[in-house]
Amino acid sequence: MADLKARAEAALPKFKLEKVLNQAGRRVSLYGTIDNEPAVMVVERATFPTSKAYLAGLPSSLVRLRNLGANDIYSWSMARTGSVDEEIKPEADNGHDNGVDFFADLKINLIYPCTEAHVKKYSKQAVRFVTETPEIYKNHIRPFMQLKREEGRLNWVFNIIEGRTEVEDVIYRTKLGEAGDEGFLLIPDLNWDRKTLEGLHLLALVERRDICT
Repeated sequence: MADLKARAEAALPKFKLEKVLNQAGRRVSLYGTIDNEPAVMVVERATFPTSKAYLAGLPSSLVRLRNLGANDIYSWSMARTGSVDEEIKPEADNGHDNGVDFFADLKINLIYPCTEAHVKKYSKQAVRFVTETPEIYKNHIRPFMQLKREEGRLNWVFNIIEGRTEVEDVIYRTKLGEAGDEGFLLIPDLNWDRKTLEGLHLLALVERRDICT
């Protein structure tokens, strides 16, 4: 068993890429050779370590950072860890610069300054199953949503709809105020890196203000 493990570890650095078989999100399948023998390598992003020392040093380990967008207290960026000396520059796509001068290995969403509600939202929580009835919605859910709206929790949505933020990111929209109840716009979702089509995520926002859920 020890010999097999040692052989596998020694073989990996010898892999010579010939072509990409498939790329889907956090996994990529590669075809190549090791010592002139055919080989398939499947690479996936590993789970983040739970070490507090590692996580505490993560922000300072970023050597490259490119902001994708910002709205109110929210921002999202692509980042690279490691050493600048280790970087491989992306090639131009069909002779055109894609605007990215580094390969990112992290996507970071930042909420700053955050509230206690954000802390609760992103903390580990117990799972509950609730059957929502019209009465529960009327007496509890709708008043709760209205309270959050009055506190400004939807300001980021209104900023986009009214053209105060993310104007350059809008992919499509009807003319503001001219489409009635059918007015809407499309923008990249914060879960998309703005580059990988296989991971495409778009967000549709309607102009109507009376739709809560």
